[in-house]
Amino acid sequence: MSTLETLGAALLLAAGVAAAVSAVTVRTVLERVPRTGSVRLSELVADYMEKTAREHGDQDEAAEADSTWRAHARALLARTSARHRVVLLPARAVAAGAADFTAEVEAAMRAMAQEDDLRASGEAKR
Repeated sequence: MSTLETLGAALLLAAGVAAAVSAVTVRTVLERVPRTGSVRLSELVADYMEKTAREHGDQDEAAEADSTWRAHARALLARTSARHRVVLLPARAVAAGAADFTAEVEAAMRAMAQEDDLRASGEAKR
């Protein structure tokens, strides 16, 4: 093998190794960097407050429902954030271009509220 062929083979080998290292580095970095997402949190809270004002006349019931709703909201926001690997911020705090996850969180909140209603009606029958 001539010197020129050896040099060419060494350059090809070096380029292949560099490409492999670059691909692994980019993949690793991109998996760890979360994207930014938004939730129209003020709308969710306003809708909840309106619903609570209609349904609960008693302050104690309203306070208990509020505590439950806040716990559910925190859990669902954390779950949505982890599932999509995003940092969720209120929509007003995000510049244009961030994905909006409000509909997903809202649907999950409705589903969780229905589960709570079913649980409560089951306990009331006992």
